[in-house]
Amino acid sequence: MSIAENLSELRAEIAAACAKAGRNASEVKMMAVSKTQGPQAVAEAFRAGQTLFGENRVQEWEHKRDQLHSLLGEDVAKIEMHLIGNLQSNKVSKAAWVFSAIDSVDTAKVAERLHNVAAQVGKVLPVLVEVKLSEEETKHGVVEHALSGLLRRIVEDFDGLEVRGLMMVPPFTADEEGARPYFAKLRELRDQYAKELGIAMPELSMGMTHDFAVAVEEGSTCVRIGTGIFGKRGHVGID
Repeated sequence: MSIAENLSELRAEIAAACAKAGRNASEVKMMAVSKTQGPQAVAEAFRAGQTLFGENRVQEWEHKRDQLHSLLGEDVAKIEMHLIGNLQSNKVSKAAWVFSAIDSVDTAKVAERLHNVAAQVGKVLPVLVEVKLSEEETKHGVVEHALSGLLRRIVEDFDGLEVRGLMMVPPFTADEEGARPYFAKLRELRDQYAKELGIAMPELSMGMTHDFAVAVEEGSTCVRIGTGIFGKRGHVGID
């Protein structure tokens, strides 16, 4: 199937998951995770109506964006690209410039640097705080007991940032139901701290190709789909 056909099928599946959960399909966005995919694949998805994308690395998106100008022209500006990967300290300043939003804030140091760049240019940068709820070493995010302090620091000290909600990657299980407790926990944490801090945190970014239906049932507002759209990962030659 083509990328356009995959997108159409996934939109129908997400709508069905929303109907099953008693939710309106407009409540759940689909993010196309284009990491390691070439610019041609991104352009094909964009031409099929996909505007929300996620990338893991600053340099990869910079390189890809430059190439997309020759494929899409000025329409490149219509792409809403979020950083969903771990953000290294030395890449923070550039990330604040080249991404529409940062979905992987997990330390006060990263938040402060993003705030400083945003404040310099007079913009408010939307961010999600990434939470680590598993013991897997490969997973990134702020641990649960430190989440309150990080959220409070951002809200009280960094007005160049807008905390839109929380993001998480659960441990992989062959059975999608294995992710449900993690999705439910993230929703509970979002609700708890939105109330405690008196802020709106409408976003819950959780659920991927193999488990997004369960994530939707547990309140996800953004599912991140890579292989379901693009197939197996490619390689764009960026380290």
